Amino acid sequence: MQRNPTVGSRVPAGSSSENPPSKPSVVPRTQPEQLGTFWDMLGFRFVFTIVCTLVGYHFRPFSVTGGYGALGGFVFAVAVILFEVRLRKASLRRLIGAVTGSILGILGAYLTSLIFTHTTMPESTRSFFSLAVFLVMTYMGLVLGASKGDMLNLQAFGGVFGSEKNPKHSVKVLDTSVIIDGRVADIADAAFLDGTIVIPRFVLRELQLVADSADPLKRQRGRRGLEVLQRIQKMPNLDVQIAEEDFPNIPEVDLKLIELAKRYDAKVVTNDFNLNKVATLQGIEIMNINLLANSLKPVVLPGEAMRVFILREGKEYSQGVAYLDDGTMVVVDGARKMINKTIDINVTSVHQTTAGKMIFGRYDDRADQAVRNGVASAPTETAVPGPRVVEGGGERPPRPYYPEPGRS
Repeated sequence: MQRNPTVGSRVPAGSSSENPPSKPSVVPRTQPEQLGTFWDMLGFRFVFTIVCTLVGYHFRPFSVTGGYGALGGFVFAVAVILFEVRLRKASLRRLIGAVTGSILGILGAYLTSLIFTHTTMPESTRSFFSLAVFLVMTYMGLVLGASKGDMLNLQAFGGVFGSEKNPKHSVKVLDTSVIIDGRVADIADAAFLDGTIVIPRFVLRELQLVADSADPLKRQRGRRGLEVLQRIQKMPNLDVQIAEEDFPNIPEVDLKLIELAKRYDAKVVTNDFNLNKVATLQGIEIMNINLLANSLKPVVLPGEAMRVFILREGKEYSQGVAYLDDGTMVVVDGARKMINKTIDINVTSVHQTTAGKMIFGRYDDRADQAVRNGVASAPTETAVPGPRVVEGGGERPPRPYYPEPGRS
């Protein structure tokens, strides 16, 4: 499943008679920096850290000196800031699930501690068990609530929490094959592809290798892929990001794409049949452009009439082959003699294969023969004889078609 192209050495600049056009470069889209929000958050965190450090220095918890108390306050502030940064990346469903699970865990720990008060165990042992149950149940409620938070239906609350979109279905990872194909740009331009588009760094390297190939065809394909990325990057409805993850322990590009999709919890947009199968087996959602193209082909039913252009002969006797505008093959019985002609056929059957759709039809030449026979048997106009020139310069009047009256 290795798809790294075989690339020869680069052609020196002076060895070619023609200077190839420079390759377009793809750079990550720069997001507008929100200076006010950034500096506000930085100021709040700085003030919070100073306050925690001063509180630790003043109160000196656990009877420590002022320096250790200030250090403890500083470490506490850093831990809280890191926890806050992590919470900002969590979805609203996970936050609601975590808070609900924590509250239920605390409630369960309190009810359990009430049972300990009616036992004869020593006070120190009862306090230890109560604290242990409180910590364990709160932690379990927090973790389980956060993990099951995606199952919540926020629309059931009447829109109180807004209409947060699930980010799981808004991240797509582009494969090299679909970038070179180019149709993904047309799909995105038609607003059928939105959200965040992730382009891995190793895919860009593969495109650059193809663009630097000594083979003119490969070089043209690689440059076309880079131009497609530039076109996608300029679309306002897409957020294009460059993923720096490389996975050096995985040599194959397809497996790297699968691991990246797992890390980002994203879909993979590809045309590769093998990658489609492998990713599906590993639970990765796939968006196959070929399947989309097949689903958009016009529906043809048996018995319908259609007009096609017979391009070449078929494998069987008297068969002709035609192609629709979308590339669908049409096999026509009885059209072997109609090559390079446009004819009307009747559809007999439609077969769906892994490579696409095939249409089978029949050409009935009896109608054409009837038309030709009708034209051949049509009565010809009888030429009306004109006046004939006779000797002496006079003209003889034309002979009438019908006998004159009184003439036998």
